[in-house]
Amino acid sequence: MASNSAPSSWQNLVAQKQRECQQKIPREWVLSGDLLTDLPARLLEYDVPRRSGLLSDSELDITQNYTASQLLVRLASGRVSSLDVTTAFCKRAAIAQQVLSCLTETFFPEALQRAKYLDEYLQREGKPFGPLHGLPISLKDSFCVEGTQATVGYVALLKVEPCKTNSALVKMLLKLGAVLYVKTNIPQTMMTADSENNIFGRTLNPQKKILTAGGSSGGEGALISFRGSILGVGTDIAGSIRIPALCCGVYGFKPTANRIPFGGQVSGAIEGMPGLIPAAGPLAHSIADLKLLMSTVVGDGHAWEYDSSAVSVPWHGIPRGINDPANGVLTIGVLGEDEHFPLHPPVKRALDSAVEALTRAGHRIVHLDSGGDEALSVSYASRLAFQYFIYGPHKDLVAEAGEPLVTSVAKGVAPMFSGPFPVQHGLEPFDTIQALHEARARVYDAWRQIWVDLKLDVILAPGAQNTAVGFDTYGWPPYTVLWNLLDYPACIIPYGKASKELDPEPMNTSDDVQPNYIPDEVDGAPCAIQIITPQFQDEKCLWAADIIDKALDMYGKQ
Repeated sequence: MASNSAPSSWQNLVAQKQRECQQKIPREWVLSGDLLTDLPARLLEYDVPRRSGLLSDSELDITQNYTASQLLVRLASGRVSSLDVTTAFCKRAAIAQQVLSCLTETFFPEALQRAKYLDEYLQREGKPFGPLHGLPISLKDSFCVEGTQATVGYVALLKVEPCKTNSALVKMLLKLGAVLYVKTNIPQTMMTADSENNIFGRTLNPQKKILTAGGSSGGEGALISFRGSILGVGTDIAGSIRIPALCCGVYGFKPTANRIPFGGQVSGAIEGMPGLIPAAGPLAHSIADLKLLMSTVVGDGHAWEYDSSAVSVPWHGIPRGINDPANGVLTIGVLGEDEHFPLHPPVKRALDSAVEALTRAGHRIVHLDSGGDEALSVSYASRLAFQYFIYGPHKDLVAEAGEPLVTSVAKGVAPMFSGPFPVQHGLEPFDTIQALHEARARVYDAWRQIWVDLKLDVILAPGAQNTAVGFDTYGWPPYTVLWNLLDYPACIIPYGKASKELDPEPMNTSDDVQPNYIPDEVDGAPCAIQIITPQFQDEKCLWAADIIDKALDMYGKQ
């Protein structure tokens, strides 16, 4: 598309796409104008699906009262049909779209046809099609599904034909028996924590619609929170699974890169440059369902058959090793706040409460201290990650269509207020790559030594310095991007709520690229903690997260 296209050109493309998306929602699933008028901020409490009258009691039960693991048992035994389950989640997703703008592509007829086929297979063969038999799973927009577009929020990509092949993970999910029915909203460029673009609009947070749903898998986080999906897949290169999870009050897991096949997606980025590697991973309502997707997709290590970049590493139980704890007692390193990214009061309260609860549960707590080592600094890792993101050539698909930048992208937030670039500017390209590699290697080694010296099982850290905040104010994600730089698996556990009564004093940051704490604004927003293990210890991360989640439920005061 020519860069000098008239403004009306991109707007016409968008209008056409929006009409197409609206027409794909069946008329009988459209909410009444009365219900859509003056919806309250706390949509989950208002219970739009029940008030709408569009879901039967059985469909409300299916979408509200089961985990994915529990539904799979019922589906495999024939106690509930895939057609009934898929219909229920398609309806609820359609409702979610009308109040949250959380979807991009929908393929409800194809999903219902697939569900009917799976029911017939079960009846004919007497066994489920696969371990995910009949389960509806939602996908971030970047995944390619044959016959649908993958525009990832770029108007320029509206001119690209629908995908002719499936992404590697999509092929696997279908072979495993899943039903795919929707793709979910993302930010323009997929590099901010506000899932807004000029095609599909802004995704709202069902916990409190004046707050960001997070990004870049924000549509996924919002849909899961609304229970328009019970299990979904996002991607994460700086926190894009974990930020929506913590903003929307659900569980999210960023695996080690390439444990889940990533190939065949659309990003708009130039591939092949050395840098941080994005990872695909699940969002769900329980640790068990995070494990379900990971163990099923990774399985016996055959993902490489679908994606040449996927590692051939099977999913194991917890291997015994030097740090393997006895009787479920963990040695937990606690990452404190970075001086440049101070924790908002609700986040600090949740972290302190978690430490207290885990101490009461008998776990060993070790407070981590960088000891002045720059390589262990959250701020330094943030600057190094940012330098990786901005070096080298970049496609400008925004300019190609002549569309404007959305606000969060236009802000161009960066962590550079916290110190200098790790690598000096002006070097030759290969010298820059080498210098970045050496700086990253120092970070790798410093953290490796921490694990070895302190004999840690996991690290407990904030997911962010803040909860979900007002639109376009989330800022830079220091407490998530650190683990992308290291390629460590990391899990978000919802824990507690922001409270203007418990934390009444506002807090202003010293710069304009990080969010302020505004008690009235974030009151009731979910809080969260983050659990981290070293690279390829994904199984241990989720195993330990399960132990910690149960301990917080038993001993926590939130």
